Amino acid sequence: MALDAGKRAKRVLVEGAGWLLVLLGIAALVLPGPGLLALFAGLALLSTQYSWAEKRLEPVKKAAMRAAADSVASWPRILMSVLGVAVLVAIGVVWGISPPAPGWWPLADRWWLPGGWGTGSSLIVSAAIALAMIVYSYFNFREIRRDEVRDDRAAAGATE
Repeated sequence: MALDAGKRAKRVLVEGAGWLLVLLGIAALVLPGPGLLALFAGLALLSTQYSWAEKRLEPVKKAAMRAAADSVASWPRILMSVLGVAVLVAIGVVWGISPPAPGWWPLADRWWLPGGWGTGSSLIVSAAIALAMIVYSYFNFREIRRDEVRDDRAAAGATE
């Protein structure tokens, strides 16, 4: 009986984490964040419980890997991503310091940068995660993308 309860608890945790990652991934497709990677991770968890998730896993995995490879395909993309990380850290620091509301702010002062260091530190942590993903993508996908471009050029040259 205890083993059965343990299996049920594991299933609930895996499914809960899977659905949470799927929802976060869908949200991150239109918001800043690694949407395809979160969606892939969620489907990977759900595929341990459902065959429909397993069937949809491979296309999402391919799209996520292609997006990761595209993100480090050129130096301008890499530099813009790192610049985005730096801006995110700067916003987090400003948010944490909580400077007084400027004169043009139309709402009550309490609505100017709410959350203080709680919000600011979450922005800084998000920047650290983004930087880690950029570095990971660079070391794991840059060569793959370069090889794909070379193969695409060779195939285009062969058809001409």
